[in-house]
Amino acid sequence: MGKRKSRMTAKPKQLAPKLETDFTCPFCSHPGSVQCGIFLKERRPFAVASCSICKESYATKAHALTEPIDVYSEWIDSCREANEGVVAPQPHGPHLDGEAKRRKTQDDGS
Repeated sequence: MGKRKSRMTAKPKQLAPKLETDFTCPFCSHPGSVQCGIFLKERRPFAVASCSICKESYATKAHALTEPIDVYSEWIDSCREANEGVVAPQPHGPHLDGEAKRRKTQDDGS
């Protein structure tokens, strides 16, 4: 005679990790200062991300699947697009360090 088959116990379902709702501001760099709000009950659904420190904000269209991370990511993407092609200013004149000043005066004196 054989052994009876044992029943396997059901494993509890693993819950999906919760997504963040507070983010770092791309303008003032304060962590946790950006909150996102999604307003679907309006005539035209929209989402807003705003910084509580520097008062910068971003608004976009929203739909039923929009999450706060989507709004924040879209804000970061639009900031990158706006900064494309912008060249950072180069230091000149009074910003030269001691070694560069010495070389400049040696070149002028020669």
